[in-house]
Amino acid sequence: MKTVWQMVKVFLLFTGCTILFYYSLVWFNREYEYYHRYDEPEGSAVKVSTIEHTPPDWLNRLLFFYRDGE
Repeated sequence: MKTVWQMVKVFLLFTGCTILFYYSLVWFNREYEYYHRYDEPEGSAVKVSTIEHTPPDWLNRLLFFYRDGE
């Protein structure tokens, strides 16, 4: 009888922790669901990259691949 009671306690503890973990994930999801990560920056923001208009030739691209591993 003692082992059955210990099994029930472990099962209830596991179930309680699982439910707590699940609802904490749901809470975090609701908290950050409408968080606008991709809004335009406000103030004096500076663009940090430029678009290269001329495509690189294949030799420079190959050397870039060997040098940087991309």
